[in-house]
Amino acid sequence: MIPKDATSSELDLAKRVLSIEADAVRALIGRLDERFPAAVSLILACKGRVIVSGIGKSGHIARKIASTLSSTGTPAYFVHPAEASHGDLGMIQRHDVFIGISYSGESDELLQIVPAVKRQGAKLIAITGNAASALAREADVFLDAGVELEACPHNLAPTASTTAALALGDALAVTLLDKRKFSKDDFARAHPGGSLGRQLTRVEDVMRKGADLPKVGEAATLKEALIEMTRGRIGMTAVVDTAGKLLGVFTDGDLRRVLERVSDLGKARVVELMTTRPRTIRPEALAVEAVQLMEAHKVNQLLVVDTRGGLIGALNMHDLFRAKVI
Repeated sequence: MIPKDATSSELDLAKRVLSIEADAVRALIGRLDERFPAAVSLILACKGRVIVSGIGKSGHIARKIASTLSSTGTPAYFVHPAEASHGDLGMIQRHDVFIGISYSGESDELLQIVPAVKRQGAKLIAITGNAASALAREADVFLDAGVELEACPHNLAPTASTTAALALGDALAVTLLDKRKFSKDDFARAHPGGSLGRQLTRVEDVMRKGADLPKVGEAATLKEALIEMTRGRIGMTAVVDTAGKLLGVFTDGDLRRVLERVSDLGKARVVELMTTRPRTIRPEALAVEAVQLMEAHKVNQLLVVDTRGGLIGALNMHDLFRAKVI
């Protein structure tokens, strides 16, 4: 049993931490000025890469900012300032933009490489809480990430200050994303794995096409349709006209119904037995939309058509399972 007073004390402290960090981020809004668009312009004009660096907790924040920039259309990577002093400075070239993160602006490891960065001709953006610091003075653009106090009860452990720096980095990344017109498609290409990639997978990425697409012409016999269904192995075949326009679909369910009512199977033509107006989807639709459509109409397959109704693909639940969409 947890003592009630202990629980109350812990909750109060947690709320205090969150309040201090929220206030620190909120305070950044009022301090944003012309320096922020100047930093954005520097990065947009960059013909090389964006390098983000910091030591200690600021280093962890720098890694995250570099990752966020890269995944939203701005190629970036992290360089450890200590490693940079021992050869990794060779990664930094004159067309690059260097973002240095240090709350004090006086981190020895970072300041040791700043002269070399500037000698290379790279532009320097400083994210620091100290406008009078050496890092801020050396910067082409200084972004103020100062906070009134840390969330730590001793006002020592980097907490609110690292949150503020991270938020400022996110603001840069999202602004750059918008300026570059980075789309959902671009985002999907940058996130092929994990749940993000699966959410943004499109029908055209998982559909069967070409030789893997079961289809027969409108003159096909039932036997020919059954052979094509067997070859395609998705329980159906599409039926198209001579121009490739979709006319209908013949499925396992249609076959069962045919066996019940057609006496002379040898003479039957598939166009007389198919389901007309089958469920279709466009190739640019999200794969999750295909799942929703299948579930809503209780079907296991969908045909993919272009704007004129031409057949270009097909998919079933197994294709979506393989792509880990469901």
